[in-house]
Amino acid sequence: MNMKSRRGIQAFGLALAAAVCAPLFAQAQARMVGPEQIQSYWIMLNTKVDADVPNSGRNMDKPGCVAVSYMIGSDGVPQGVTVRKVVPQSDLDAVAKSVVNNFRYGPALKNGTHEPVSTYFIVPFNLPADPAQRQSIVNACKLPGYDQA
Repeated sequence: MNMKSRRGIQAFGLALAAAVCAPLFAQAQARMVGPEQIQSYWIMLNTKVDADVPNSGRNMDKPGCVAVSYMIGSDGVPQGVTVRKVVPQSDLDAVAKSVVNNFRYGPALKNGTHEPVSTYFIVPFNLPADPAQRQSIVNACKLPGYDQA
């Protein structure tokens, strides 16, 4: 194999590797935006969201919440959906993950370039009527490290 062919193959290999790794790099480098600020970047298009709910499970009837992190890709579809916190421990994690997987977003006016962002969503379950108790439960699922400004 001559030197020009070898360089051509190496260049092709590097280009292929870059194309494969680019989405992973973008996800790792996406701006972290708290749930309170997500509407500045992306607007949820869903008017309702379906969830996969099991017939039975551990602590399914208890008040609680599940924090699910994900990246909103440039196409407005959640990627890398991951359950990060379940309070109290229950089998509701799969339900919360299925909810977030069904979200769809459109870019906000500020986000004309469709910038991907990392965020999280808190899915509440069986919350009590008292607002202070409700807020206390939801606060237990907040995740650190997301821009709150």
